[in-house]
Amino acid sequence: MKILYLYAELMGYQIPVFKELTEHYKAKLHVVHWDHKKLTPYVPPHIENVKYYKRSEFIKTQLIKFAVKMKPDLVYVSGWMDKDYLLVAKVLRKKGIPVIAGSDTQWKGNFKQYIASVIFPITIKKYFSHIWVAGPYQYEYARKLGFRKNEILFNCLSADVVSFNTAFLSFSEIKKNAYPHRFLFVGRLENVKGIDLLIKAWRQLKEISHDWELCLIGSGALKDYLQKEPDVIVKDFLQPNELIREVEKSGCFILPSRQEPWALVIHEFAAAGMPIICSDICGAAPVFVVPSYNGYIFENNNVEDLIKAMLKIIKKSDQDLLSISEKSHKIGQKITPEIVAASLLSVLKK
Repeated sequence: MKILYLYAELMGYQIPVFKELTEHYKAKLHVVHWDHKKLTPYVPPHIENVKYYKRSEFIKTQLIKFAVKMKPDLVYVSGWMDKDYLLVAKVLRKKGIPVIAGSDTQWKGNFKQYIASVIFPITIKKYFSHIWVAGPYQYEYARKLGFRKNEILFNCLSADVVSFNTAFLSFSEIKKNAYPHRFLFVGRLENVKGIDLLIKAWRQLKEISHDWELCLIGSGALKDYLQKEPDVIVKDFLQPNELIREVEKSGCFILPSRQEPWALVIHEFAAAGMPIICSDICGAAPVFVVPSYNGYIFENNNVEDLIKAMLKIIKKSDQDLLSISEKSHKIGQKITPEIVAASLLSVLKK
């Protein structure tokens, strides 16, 4: 079985799914991905039966010829804002090959999306046999784009659950002895991620007596500014294997994003057994955060509501935090790379 992936930016969370497809289903994967306009410096590892191709190596005619010659059994397009990817989808769909569009976009009902809901079903939908969505917020948009219920797949994205489960198990005993009082943020250091909101909340929380820390991990325009902020730990972008080690030192994951189509990082740290605080704009929130059970969901762009959520965590006993940790870990098992791979291959009639 051959699968052609047409990606925008390739990220570490796709690797466990690639391994599942190649090891369990004996698939051969050909992955074209953007090597420009990248948001992170992630470098994919070598995997047997996975071949990577830089997007910049192809002009339009070369990409179409490459895809047709390959004769893939199915095609997955996550970067369908790339016009050449759409042309490939059009050509291969005419040959009867299943072509799946990936989507983590939420329906917001703005003018641009209303226009898309009118134009897409007429002009572009015919290039795709299915659309593969991350969760319930994305399902709504898929329906607006003209996809029927039986043309919509779920479970598009998964964390590297095995690795984060291992972190949970490895550090559970350590946390029982001394639960770490540290809020952890992982992501781009930009205002769109609500970093300025988090800093405002943190400054106000310093006015009360507590022993919690704040650690920010990532890269971005605000990094130099944040490094000057007192009582805030700032670390560079970490590769996945390095990031997992931060679970040992951290007691609550926090994501105050203003815009966040999905936020796979919520799934990662839920599987790692961390209480979660996130804004209600995060697409993964209704899937991996049950308010007052394994964390809190605060109103987007509301610093006072964020402070209330953080205070609830600060005031918890270590025993309560351990209990929340176990609940979060349990919720983190809802989606796995095994489920993602099976969902993708479900479009093959054979």
